[in-house]
Amino acid sequence: MRLFSSFILVLLSVSVLAQQPTREELEQRRKQLLETIRETESQLAATKQNTKATMGELRALQAKLAGRQKLINNINQEIDQIGNSIHQSSSEIEKLRGNLDILKAPYAQSVRYAYKSRSSYDMLAFLFSSNDFNEAMRRMKYLKRYRDYRKDQADQIRLTQTKLQEEVSNLNSEKAKKDILLAAEEQQKQAIEEDKNKTNDVIKELKGQEKELTAKIMKNRRIQQQIDKAVEEIIRKELELARKKAEEERKRREAEEKRLREEEERRKALAANTASKPASNITVNNNTPNPPPPPADKPAAKPTTATTTVTATRPEVKRPEQNYGLTPEAAALSNNFESNKGKLPWPVEKGFISLGYGPYKHPIAEKVTLYNNGVNITTNTGANVRACFEGTVSRVFTMDNKNWNVIISHGRYFTLYMNLSKVFVKLDQKVSTKQNIGTAAVNEDGESVVNFQIWVETNKVNPEPWIAR
Repeated sequence: MRLFSSFILVLLSVSVLAQQPTREELEQRRKQLLETIRETESQLAATKQNTKATMGELRALQAKLAGRQKLINNINQEIDQIGNSIHQSSSEIEKLRGNLDILKAPYAQSVRYAYKSRSSYDMLAFLFSSNDFNEAMRRMKYLKRYRDYRKDQADQIRLTQTKLQEEVSNLNSEKAKKDILLAAEEQQKQAIEEDKNKTNDVIKELKGQEKELTAKIMKNRRIQQQIDKAVEEIIRKELELARKKAEEERKRREAEEKRLREEEERRKALAANTASKPASNITVNNNTPNPPPPPADKPAAKPTTATTTVTATRPEVKRPEQNYGLTPEAAALSNNFESNKGKLPWPVEKGFISLGYGPYKHPIAEKVTLYNNGVNITTNTGANVRACFEGTVSRVFTMDNKNWNVIISHGRYFTLYMNLSKVFVKLDQKVSTKQNIGTAAVNEDGESVVNFQIWVETNKVNPEPWIAR
């Protein structure tokens, strides 16, 4: 039982280590977080041109705070890994120093012995004192091996010293990296305090606009409910059309298979009849009457054995497995979309997620709970919005006669791109991955925010795990 528990602990330790990101991944993530914070600051600078505090400014500040906190967590992970590396380097240095002391002791002894017997006369006396020639040769070999042994000892000592110097250099380098990261962490903590103060000031100013904001929230909620209902109805109709198309395809295939089977049966029957007729060598005389028919009680001629040797030349038609909900083309597109989870390109080239998926409390009207069906991505003014995957445009529509929305079908998956000022695609148009489909609109707060959604049939899912980091 104790052995089994130890085995489980080892497996858990291995799985935890496998899940931890590498140093390279953490460094890459830190660079991405810094880039996101810079984009947030750029957007914040654009929204602060208005002297009056806006929700856009508050969202940008909150996004920057969240980004800085993620950056600090990432830095702490890097510091932990560097600490482990420093500990390993220190242990390796101690081990190398111990090995060096062990190597130096016998080498020093051999050097002292060589020094005492350094006279060439002693060497010759050692050789000439041999009893015979063979013993002298053995003594010569012994002296050569002893010389080689001393040389190997010296090489091992030099190699160990070189490794020791490299480990000391790595240790100093890791310590320097740790100091840099600690300084960066302290800098981010100070920036977080400054951003918190700015956020609190903006919240205080927006509190005075609570009634106006609440009215705007209610209006936007009604529009959002209308859009949700319209999108769900559009997707339902698209799925119904896809099912009908798949059913028609299935019936057409079944009719074709039936025709092929009937044709095969007729061919087999014709071959059987031809093989059952006996060959005749009688010459027909046109001047004689036709021969009388055989008597009624005469049994009919039995088919010859030739009928058993007839085989079909056309291979048997096998019916492929079918997905009765989608055509094979749509099913393949769905599978491709699903296999790219976590790798889909963003709907904009640059931007940051200013509002995530799911329910959330309004930062000012705290009693109001809202729900985001996708993710809000804040981007540059006039930025192009692009398709995250190949597909077909299912609908281009507007609910407020101001901003446009585009739905793209990817089999049983659908992507929705909301708040576009211009649209470059039309209904039933085929689009490719990263193809520009429109331009991001600017809202009342001076932000360019695109709401991006992913639907699996009529069910909404969180888009964040689907798009690339």
